[in-house]
Amino acid sequence: MTTIEDANFALQKVLDAGSQKNVIELAWIKNVRVTIPRVIVTLSLPSFANSQRDRIVQEVRSVLLDFEDIDDVQIEIDNNPSKTESQNQSNAPELQKIDGIRHIIAVSSGKGGVGKSTIAVNLACSLAKLGLKTGLLDADIYGPNTPSMMGVAEQNPKVTEGSGSDQRLIPINKYGISLVSMGFLIEEGQPVIWRGPMLNSIIRQFLYQVEWNNLDFLVIDLPPGTGDAQISLSQSVPISGAIVVTTPQQVSLQDARRGLAMFKQLGVPLLGIVENMSVFIPPDMPSKKYEIFGKGGGQTLAKENDLPLLAQIPIEIPLVDDSNKGVPISISQPNKESSVVFGNLAQLILSLIHISEPTRLLSISYAVLCLKK
Repeated sequence: MTTIEDANFALQKVLDAGSQKNVIELAWIKNVRVTIPRVIVTLSLPSFANSQRDRIVQEVRSVLLDFEDIDDVQIEIDNNPSKTESQNQSNAPELQKIDGIRHIIAVSSGKGGVGKSTIAVNLACSLAKLGLKTGLLDADIYGPNTPSMMGVAEQNPKVTEGSGSDQRLIPINKYGISLVSMGFLIEEGQPVIWRGPMLNSIIRQFLYQVEWNNLDFLVIDLPPGTGDAQISLSQSVPISGAIVVTTPQQVSLQDARRGLAMFKQLGVPLLGIVENMSVFIPPDMPSKKYEIFGKGGGQTLAKENDLPLLAQIPIEIPLVDDSNKGVPISISQPNKESSVVFGNLAQLILSLIHISEPTRLLSISYAVLCLKK
């Protein structure tokens, strides 16, 4: 006859995809009850593991139904938030600083396809190259791609000891950057079909339930548009500044204006505009520059909003090729023009948010010089 001990032992075969710890050890399965021919268990997942729910439920059923005298498995879902999670949700409208993180930089765009993630990844790499402890949070829940761009798509984050919301995700570290992304928590090609409340919950988990470990900067790659993710982030943590990414095209400017208006309405400081794909530099003629997407879009947007045009990023073949290989160009080819521009952008960010260390603080005159280039 199957006992509770038998069921608990069998359930140790069901593993968390990230930490490879089993659901009993993680206390994700609780209150196992055996009444032949039925087993009843309670599934209590932390928010960051919700994407694994369907798989875990299927595996729990399969493991328990392997017992000859069990033909019915009931899984109760524990939807009651823990004390810690309840406190976070009740304080959602209040800005709560993340312990150990000095500055948060949000990288946003009004529309997809403008290279926002490329900017976020290379900005994070450039900050790390300056000796700053840097984290990168991929908050694009529906289309996470920074793991691929950083060459860590096959890795899985580990989970600290504890249970429920007391557990913490340990970021993947690459190129000196601590990285967290929804891409680590779902299988390749798996869609994330979530509405506002679940989306807000996972973003808050990524902010407050990750072992960030004393960062100078946390760069957040936001999804495109002006939806739940942007609002949830802006109403959760104090953001040192937001960067809005556009291309020279007029259609990109129209969407970028909406993003700027959103940040202004939410009271988020705006650092300035980054124009991506400003020119194309052919590899066989590096002295030539072709404005294949038009010109002046970033400058127009900056002037309209009385903001600086922080950088104009050219298109270079290695920028695309190396990214596809999982190596940002600011790491792989630091002498390329786009890498130099990313480096200048990182230094300019330091100046604009007034980093206190004298060795890292640029003078205002240098910042103005960068803007004029």
